[in-house]
Amino acid sequence: MTDPLARLRALCLALPEVTEKVSHGEPTWFVRKTFVMYADRHHDDRVAFWCAAPPGAQEAFVATAPTRFFRPPYVGGRGWLGVYLDVDDVDWPEIGEIVLDAYRAVAPKKLTALL
Repeated sequence: MTDPLARLRALCLALPEVTEKVSHGEPTWFVRKTFVMYADRHHDDRVAFWCAAPPGAQEAFVATAPTRFFRPPYVGGRGWLGVYLDVDDVDWPEIGEIVLDAYRAVAPKKLTALL
């Protein structure tokens, strides 16, 4: 299994004006505000990430594939999506789209126009 942190980091840092900092002990990516947070067994024994999501996306993903997606603590009430990275069938193209949607949900319009 490839390092999920390295793959996630590459997806996030490929987007305009994204920075990475440690927040709450985990790598976190910002486009002025947080849009993706890594979760390396931070709240349970799972490796995952939490991200901003468009309205209704959290419910749709969790209902469709609850073994791969979840409502994360703290930010789940704001519609953020949790994505497990310790599953056998990590769909990196889909994760790329989820990260892009998270970026679009948080980034200023002038930056999303660059995509």
